[in-house]
Amino acid sequence: MASDDVQVKLCIQEIVKSDLQIKALVQDIRECDGPTELLEDLNSDAREIIQAVKNRIDDLDNLAREQEKETDKIAILKTVENYRKQLSSTQQSLRKAVITSQMTIDRKEKEILLNGGTSDLKKRKKSSKEALAKTSGNITDNLLNISRMMSASVKQSEQTMGNLVSSSGQIAGTHEEFKNMSGHVQNSRKLLTKYNRREFTDKLLIFLALVFFFATVLYITKRRVFGVSVENTASGVNS
Repeated sequence: MASDDVQVKLCIQEIVKSDLQIKALVQDIRECDGPTELLEDLNSDAREIIQAVKNRIDDLDNLAREQEKETDKIAILKTVENYRKQLSSTQQSLRKAVITSQMTIDRKEKEILLNGGTSDLKKRKKSSKEALAKTSGNITDNLLNISRMMSASVKQSEQTMGNLVSSSGQIAGTHEEFKNMSGHVQNSRKLLTKYNRREFTDKLLIFLALVFFFATVLYITKRRVFGVSVENTASGVNS
């Protein structure tokens, strides 16, 4: 179980790291104004990282389905679904950034062809070099930001896993309490059934005692009345 938790944590860390790298590349693509080869290289790098993220999300999905506790399984599957939605949104942002940047490059290239000046071409080459230098600087800054964001994301992931473990423990405790309460209810039910039977037995005994009592009273009364009648008859004969 501990090994599974470590694998889940590593998967989440890699997904978060790759997602930050993709977002940094998307920002570089938005700012790219040429040449086209640079745009294609940035787009290719982004697509490779996207494929890697897809693979890691699939790995996380498989790990979730191997979880023994249902609560851990549900929590990780929910995280997988969130990452898939986030990746889909990132892919849309990447496509839009590539289209926008390509349109900008095409427009500038048309302006150069229309102007047709050698000096403009030199300026264009110079601006391309400056753009490359600027892009390299941006990539370096983005990598630094990624490093800082990764550190924060790792801490957040550890906190999330801690909360999952804590929640699992609470649910297990609650389940045990329910089992104990179920046992108490069953015992109470047995006692109530036993008392109901005893109450029925007591009522039956009281009824039999009353019958016996009234039978005795009737018998004694009958004997006395019959005895008096016999004595009166006997005294009449003697007279």
